[in-house]
Amino acid sequence: MRPQDLTAALGARLDRAWPGKPYPPGAEWDGDGTNFALWSQSATGVDVCLFDPDGVETRIALDERTYHVWHGYLPSVGPGQRYGFRVHGLNDPSRGLRHNPNKLLIDPYARALEGDFVDHPAVYGGEEDSALYVPRSVIVHGAFPWGSDRKPDIPWEDTVIYELHVRGFTMTNPDIPPEIRGTYAGLAQPAAVDYLRSLGVTAVELLPIQHFITEPAVQRRGLPNYWGYNTLGFFAPHEAYSSRRGNQVREFKSMVRALHAAGIEVILDVVYNHTAEGAPDGPILAFRGIDNTAYYRLAPDDPSRYADYTGCGNTLDVRTPSVLAMVMDSLRYWATEMHVDGFRFDLASALARSLHDVDKLSSFFDTIHQDPVLSQVKLIAEPWDVGDGGYQVGQFPARWTEWNGRYRDTVRSFWARGAGVRELATRLSGSSDLYGDDGRLPFASINFVTSHDGFTLHDLVTYDRKHNEANGEHNRDGTNDNLSYNCGVEGETSDADVQTLRLRQARNLLCTLLLSTGAPMLLAGDERWRTQGGNNNAYCQDNPTSWLDWSSTPEAADLLVLVQRLVALRRSSPVLRQRAFFEGRQVLDADGCKDLAWFHPAGRELAAEDWFDTGLCTIGMYLDGRGLRHRGSRGEQVVDHSYLILLHSGDEPVRFFLPGPPWASEYETIIDTRYLSGMIDGPAIIRAGRPLHLVARSVQLLRVVRA
Repeated sequence: MRPQDLTAALGARLDRAWPGKPYPPGAEWDGDGTNFALWSQSATGVDVCLFDPDGVETRIALDERTYHVWHGYLPSVGPGQRYGFRVHGLNDPSRGLRHNPNKLLIDPYARALEGDFVDHPAVYGGEEDSALYVPRSVIVHGAFPWGSDRKPDIPWEDTVIYELHVRGFTMTNPDIPPEIRGTYAGLAQPAAVDYLRSLGVTAVELLPIQHFITEPAVQRRGLPNYWGYNTLGFFAPHEAYSSRRGNQVREFKSMVRALHAAGIEVILDVVYNHTAEGAPDGPILAFRGIDNTAYYRLAPDDPSRYADYTGCGNTLDVRTPSVLAMVMDSLRYWATEMHVDGFRFDLASALARSLHDVDKLSSFFDTIHQDPVLSQVKLIAEPWDVGDGGYQVGQFPARWTEWNGRYRDTVRSFWARGAGVRELATRLSGSSDLYGDDGRLPFASINFVTSHDGFTLHDLVTYDRKHNEANGEHNRDGTNDNLSYNCGVEGETSDADVQTLRLRQARNLLCTLLLSTGAPMLLAGDERWRTQGGNNNAYCQDNPTSWLDWSSTPEAADLLVLVQRLVALRRSSPVLRQRAFFEGRQVLDADGCKDLAWFHPAGRELAAEDWFDTGLCTIGMYLDGRGLRHRGSRGEQVVDHSYLILLHSGDEPVRFFLPGPPWASEYETIIDTRYLSGMIDGPAIIRAGRPLHLVARSVQLLRVVRA
């Protein structure tokens, strides 16, 4: 008899569960049996439901209730057992109560889920049983041979993030066995790991891998939820990313172990702001049926509706202590049991709202900051939501880094429109206006130009308008504010001049990103010239539109080598990885040179009026490697080369007079984006004081040479 047959049979012979314990929440196997515990302050009864392989259900009441936790122990029930809960109580939507024992509910603490969600009338209200149409929770034995696995613990200032999709990254990689492409096992393959190492990135930021489902409205259009921002199980790795049924927990751990062995951290994109149950008329799958009034933020004037700060139909109410505890337990589980290194919080502002406003002193922040585990992992906020006052870039507390949306918009605008350099200079130098007054450091700014949400790098220089028709929403979805520039032609073209300009623009954007102060984030595939055909919201495109294209092309080779060069340069140059904000002060014993200086094409430092010149589209950024204010691990002074970064977004070439002594005697050209991979063709040494020819829309990186 198979284990799941045996456990279901033994469970069926029990007249009632043993008392068990109210802690820990969920299903906890102790080697002899399993303790079940489910919190609900509004329920009048809870049944645990065991399923055999044929789907035959056995219901056993959890009669014990302690501190609103319904609990019981079932001997001989163990790993592999499929189960769920049915919760009894009032069903009065006008009061926010939505209990219905006809609906099978997943365990909020389930370590694994199995099966698909099917959009069927039974999963909504009414008396029809929903068990055939919802996933099963699965009891998991968490033992795993971690061996010598150790978290890489990369300092923030050394971090280079690579945002990728577990499935899309390997789906077409010819060096990965077909049967494991698109899985955790595929990402753990040497071909995938070695590629990441060759880029030089220090962390992968994985799009959501907590178990998610496809929204009913998307299912009805015959499409899947590809991105995964629709979480159902906060403790469960997504089942579809496992190469073998039921192996998702072990396979995820193997993936983490392989990445750690290569010195690469794993950061999870997590979605605790809302759940997959959607609006009040959505399916009853878990939280809504367990305790709707506690898990969700209800509209103050109408408990039958939700306060929706996420645009996804509901908002998880982390003001409720037990809900906040679930979120913290989930984070702690991923950090300890699953060995992940950090989290990027989707729509993080929604988690920090007190009554209505975003509150830096909210219990969500306080709880994370005092936690000995969570306070030590990498914490990244997407610092906005869709509610009033939700845009909070620069407002998160110490220990938090943020996706810097203002960096993205400023850099895009400069290369698309070139409307002055004032804002650009602030973003290039670490965004001190956002992060310099609250104890945070430059790496609090997660600098990015592209992400999963929006155009790829290729599309940013190829399309002025979104082309999202394939999403089935008549091109209404996705932002219209792309800050993109198609270089004169919308979409693909055979015009050689346009193609050349587009690649140069891509090089410009990559150089800007990887030479800026802060922590850079690359979008997977940008270094391979990946296109989504102008789709800037490919959330439902599980097909080559979203998958990484591993084809060898001249364009991919060009950008790949450039990225490798830039990341390697960044790694070897402390002046590009500042731990402290620049002060524009004179460097000691440097003949008047400053740690940071800004230059006009005329060769002089920018004057006050220059900062307000909206027609100025050229700037030089001087970084002095002798002025670093941080020391090495043994207290030694850190000294680096000095650099001059020239950025020119104008449509015509310009002469830039290189600053003379004391700034430099000569300059050595390291990167020039007019050339493939930024590799110069010709003499690299230029005397200071002389004019340097900058072609239209280009970047040059010069290393300072002193006599």
